Amino acid sequence: MSVNNLENIQIKLELITQKWWFFLFFILIQFIPPYASKGFEISEIGVVTGEVLSHSLVYNFPAFYPIFKVLPLILVICIILLRNRVTRIFNLYVAITYLLFAFLQSIAFTEKYGIAIIAINIVMFLLVAFFWIWEAAIQKNDFTSPTKLSKKYWIIPLTFLAFWYPINPETMRPDLNILYLLTNEAGLTFCMMTPVYISLLILYYPRINIVTLKVTSLVGTIIGFYNILTNFIMFPNLLWWNGILHLPLISISVYGLIISLKKRMIE
Repeated sequence: MSVNNLENIQIKLELITQKWWFFLFFILIQFIPPYASKGFEISEIGVVTGEVLSHSLVYNFPAFYPIFKVLPLILVICIILLRNRVTRIFNLYVAITYLLFAFLQSIAFTEKYGIAIIAINIVMFLLVAFFWIWEAAIQKNDFTSPTKLSKKYWIIPLTFLAFWYPINPETMRPDLNILYLLTNEAGLTFCMMTPVYISLLILYYPRINIVTLKVTSLVGTIIGFYNILTNFIMFPNLLWWNGILHLPLISISVYGLIISLKKRMIE
C-alpha cells in the first residue's frame, strides 16, 4: 500500500473518531454480556466478571512476568536514546501486549461457571490492539523530543505507581516491595500498562497518532470507571488500595482523551 493510501486512511480514521456515533458505539457494546459454559443468571453478571478477573489465565504464567516488566523498560530507554529508530518496534510491542491482555485477562476456567469469558473486554482490547498495529504501519508517532514537559510532569509518578503495582496479592493491602517493579503481573495487565503507554504519547503530544491516543484513552477511561466503581463503591473495605492503584488508569486516560479531542497545534 502506498504512502498516500495510508495517509488517506489515517485522515478517514481521524474523521470517524470525531463522530458522535463513534462514542455511542463504545457505549452500546458495553451491553455485550459475559459468557460462561455452565450458564448463569442475568443477576450474576457482576459475579461472573469478578470470577474471571480473579482467576484469569494471566495468573497461570508467573514465569513470564519479569519478561514483560523488563521489555517495556528497555523499550522506553531505547526511545529516549534512539528515538524514532525504535518507534515501529515499540508500537508492535504495545499491540502484542493488548492482544495478550484481551485473552489472558478476559478468560478463566472456574469451578462454578466453567469456561468464563468477559466478551466486552476482548472486543475493546482487540480494538486498541488494531489501532496500535495501524500505528506501526503508518508511524505517526514522533519520538524525537518530548513537548512542554513542565505541564506533564504530574503523570510520571502516577505512571511509576501503576507499573510498580505495589500490592499484596493475597490480602490486597499495600506492599511496597521494590522487587514488584520486575516480578509481578502488572506488565501483562491492561490496567497497569495502559497508563504507561498513554503517558508516553502524552509526553510527545501533539506529534503522535491522535487516533491511537484517542481509542486507547477512551477504552482506558471505560475500564478505569468500572474499576473505580468496583474498588471504591462495591468493595471499598477489601479493595480500597487496589482502587488507589487504578487512579493512574482513570486519570491519565481521561487526560489523554481530553487532549485527543482538542484541535492540535504543532508546538
